Amino acid sequence: MKIVWNLFWNFFLIGLFTFGGGYAMIPMIEEVALRETWISSGTDIYGWVGIAEGTPGPFAVNIATLLGYQNAGFIGAFFATLGVILPSWIILVLIAAFGKKILETKYATAALKGLRPVVIGLISVVVIGLIYQNLFQTSLDLWNLSIKGFDYFSLIIGIVVFGVSLIKIKQKSLSPIFLIILSGLLGILFYQVVGI
Repeated sequence: MKIVWNLFWNFFLIGLFTFGGGYAMIPMIEEVALRETWISSGTDIYGWVGIAEGTPGPFAVNIATLLGYQNAGFIGAFFATLGVILPSWIILVLIAAFGKKILETKYATAALKGLRPVVIGLISVVVIGLIYQNLFQTSLDLWNLSIKGFDYFSLIIGIVVFGVSLIKIKQKSLSPIFLIILSGLLGILFYQVVGI
């Protein structure tokens, strides 16, 4: 039962103190998951990010559910998910109860303006970490940077998918579903057919 409470409380804190959406949560989730030994290494979090993004629903809810289930089964999944959702729900209820008055105060406005650079920084860390993880097959360690194990296939797939994403047909961008399928097919081609 301790692990269930631990999952609930830690995801509650992550949900309460993270602004900027799911990607801004990744550094906090990684730090907590390593500290609580829900994952074995920093590189594991990127696998969980891939799984959470590949399933329908909000990223934060998916990763909380997956990590909760892995560590404490259905009950763990339920309480981890409840923990990450509850802060947003409480905040919405407070805003609905007290109206816009809360958000229009000079203190709330100043606090939200102060959070913007933090959100940009957190998301930037995640983007750089994901790119590094995919290209070098190891987690980003700024003190021990290494280019050993560079994955050219990952770079080629990233460039191709990015290039294809810029294509517009009848003034419309291509569907993200198409880009995900294209990435999967290129992954099969390069890693299974061509091989490393």
